[in-house]
This record gives sequence, C-alpha cells and structure tokens, in this order.
Amino acid sequence: MVTLKVIETNIPDVKIIEPTVHGDERGFFMETWNEKTFNQLVTKATFVQDNHSKSVKGTLRGLHYQTENTQAKLVRVISGEVFDVVVDVRNDSPTFGHWVGECLSEENKKQIWIPEGFAHGFYVLSEEAEFVYKCTDVYNPSAEHTIIWNDEDIKIEWPIIHHKNLLISPKDMQGLRLKDSIVL
Repeated sequence: MVTLKVIETNIPDVKIIEPTVHGDERGFFMETWNEKTFNQLVTKATFVQDNHSKSVKGTLRGLHYQTENTQAKLVRVISGEVFDVVVDVRNDSPTFGHWVGECLSEENKKQIWIPEGFAHGFYVLSEEAEFVYKCTDVYNPSAEHTIIWNDEDIKIEWPIIHHKNLLISPKDMQGLRLKDSIVL
C-alpha cells in the first residue's frame, strides 16, 4: 500500500510529498516518514536532526543554506500555513537560481523534499505556524549563508500583502544577493 504521493516540480530534485491521510469522525492518522517507502519513491536519505519552529503571521525566515555540513531537508507544517520556498544554489546545475514555492499547511499536510544544495525559507500566512523538518546533517552556524529574500535576480513571488508588516531577523535582512553569495 502506497502511503504517499510524490509530485514533481520545475526543479527535478525538489519533490512535493502528499501523505495518505486516513480520517474519520475521531480525527486522522497519517504516516509522516517511512524509510523504506521514502527510499523507494523519493531518494535514499539518513536523517540526523529534527527541528521545530514556531512563528507568527508575517514572519519571513530565510533564505538559508550551509556550505559545510550541507543539509537535505524534509519539511512540513503541523499548525497553521506557510509559503515555503526552495532556491537552487548549485553552481553547476541547469536550474541554478530557479525556485519552487508551495503552500504547506496543517490542512493539506504536504511536505517538501529539499536536497543538499538548496537555500530554504518560508513566509507565515496564518496567525501563527509551527514548522518541523528532518535534516540529513547537523546545523553548522559558521557555515550558514543567507540569500536576501527579495533578490531581484531570483524574483520569488512571495504572497506578501503588506511589506511594512514583515517580520525578518536582522541576520536575514543582511542576506546577500545570489550573485554575490558563496554557492555550492
């Protein structure tokens, strides 16, 4: 029995994953991770760290990536809704600088597979959102880099209504344009 559906994106290595949700009047059940199924349908991955963040409406986090301890990630939202963005920062890739964006929410239960070599960020659409992700390597703050969220060359179509209400960390506001960044 297949417990998830894999959806291709405009960047072949990035996948949207829809788990099979079994629901009734009591609630629902879904398998969020199964090593054998994931390895067969997506890719072989070994996860070493799980992260959980909570953010309020209007928060924009990212676009982050690491040049050492590069991380692949399996991301999802367990409460609320975000617009999730992935940018290819692999210098030798035919999709270098391209991006994928997808709404992830507690309702749609979608996940995104982000391979190594991609910058990642998200924007919170709901009053608050809880975001969880599995990583294939540990966080290394000394190797973390940030691309500015509104890079004119990438042209991400964020669903932002009021720019003045954005909540962005000082570190993320100091992100570089992709053309000025250290890439993989």
